Amino acid sequence: MKIVHVPCLEDNYAYLIIDEESKEAAAVDPVEAEKVVAVANAYGVNLTTVLTTHHHWDHSGGNEKIKQLVPGVKVYGGSIDNVKACDVKLENGQRISLGSNLTVLSLHTPSHTKGHISYYVTTATATATATAAADPPAVFTGDTLFVAGCGKFFEGTAEQMYQSLCVTLASLPKPTRVFCGHEYTVKNLQFALTVEPENQKIAQKLAWAQQQRLANLPTTPSTIDQELETNPFMRVGLPQLQEKVGCKSPVETIGEIRKRKDNWRG
Repeated sequence: MKIVHVPCLEDNYAYLIIDEESKEAAAVDPVEAEKVVAVANAYGVNLTTVLTTHHHWDHSGGNEKIKQLVPGVKVYGGSIDNVKACDVKLENGQRISLGSNLTVLSLHTPSHTKGHISYYVTTATATATATAAADPPAVFTGDTLFVAGCGKFFEGTAEQMYQSLCVTLASLPKPTRVFCGHEYTVKNLQFALTVEPENQKIAQKLAWAQQQRLANLPTTPSTIDQELETNPFMRVGLPQLQEKVGCKSPVETIGEIRKRKDNWRG
């Protein structure tokens, strides 16, 4: 599987997922449709699929245009998320084939929106025990999981975000690559240090992320393993973190950290 970043708008990422065997491709959240189609053409791939994480305009706003530019392309989205120009409404746990070698699993990850979907992509040869090989799985998390952060609870609750991050996504194999919807990493890591100032892995990743951005390079992908080490929203099960923020449960803690992040000005 080949994954291509397509920077869009001010700080969004669309992605192309390419099955290198069949040259079939899917676009994730192609908000700038012309740009995404041009990249697909440059790679010589057949764009058959659009995977929409959620209905917000900066993720679904290119769907109608891409259907005009690529006749026959099929748009997928969450069954309860009211995604623009959606052809196939996905339930949690549904699978899609991409090309001859890739499988896309739909994971319902609500809170940012009520029907938000993350897309977990594996190759035919990947297994749970062989994910550290050359082609580890990938998950496209939209605005639920960011590198070192999470989305605002616009349509859901702290309980839902806890389930989405710390149950659904945290249960994926640790080498799984995480591709999120926005380039927020530096700010997220700076905030994470206010929660865990002694966490050296956060400090190290912040230094790396700052270098990446100075070079105009993306900070995705992360991995599930790295997020469990550096993302405060995925570490809320730790008693020492709960104690730091004056909470007694993971759900209470994720709500408190989100409130602090919402009010943080960096």
